[in-house]
Amino acid sequence: MAGERHRIITIANQKGGVGKTTTAINLATALAAIGERVLIVDLDPQGNASTGLGIDRRDRKLSSYDLMVGEREITDVTLETAVPNLFIVPSTMDLLGIEMEIAQQSDRVFKLRKALSSPEAMAFSYILLDCPPSFNLLTMNAMAAAHSVLVPLQCEFFALEGLSQLLETVSQVRRTVNPRLDIQGIVLTMFDARNNLAQQVVNDVRTHLGEKVYHTLIPRNVRVSEAPSYGKPAILYDLKCAGSQAYLQLASEVIQRERQRLAA
Repeated sequence: MAGERHRIITIANQKGGVGKTTTAINLATALAAIGERVLIVDLDPQGNASTGLGIDRRDRKLSSYDLMVGEREITDVTLETAVPNLFIVPSTMDLLGIEMEIAQQSDRVFKLRKALSSPEAMAFSYILLDCPPSFNLLTMNAMAAAHSVLVPLQCEFFALEGLSQLLETVSQVRRTVNPRLDIQGIVLTMFDARNNLAQQVVNDVRTHLGEKVYHTLIPRNVRVSEAPSYGKPAILYDLKCAGSQAYLQLASEVIQRERQRLAA
């Protein structure tokens, strides 16, 4: 599904442990489940998205590193997952050296954009870019390649402080390297309804950012936490659990926003 309905979404937050990879895996699974052709590009050297989708490290002969340095095409580095319609470009620790490898090159920020501009990449309805928990050259490449940014935000005290820094980075990227970049939405994760502070964070974020915040709240959920150790998305591991149901709702919101964008 090329053209206007081909969308590249960066999933980013400079803070670790906010649910970036969990969101990438389960949102991708939910989109694939309704027939969209989806690709995850794992840009985190830790490779948690790859592990969480059951890709053994021994099977990662080629990775997003090879794609970034321009040595391989998208078809060379893409693997099938156990989820129909869902594919992944896995990550390896080689990514730790990518900054030194390309830092002196004039197009260093556009390596990923170039790699994802092929007809083979355009054949995916959605490409989700799972970023490392920092603002480095990998994250910059992801933002330079993307149409929009989806921000997972943990329901905790310092959430808004980190968010303002992220939004400033998005604005800077828009001004300098990618004018089309916008905020797809902010998803509140690890929500605990019994925690008054969590509800206060939700209220504060909605007050500050209004419609940019998805209606869906992703709850703290044991089943979602267990799923990666089995190499499965939560939606496959336990479809009926609260976390899986929340990610299905989030996918509906993402699609609805894309429809509104096309209609505008």
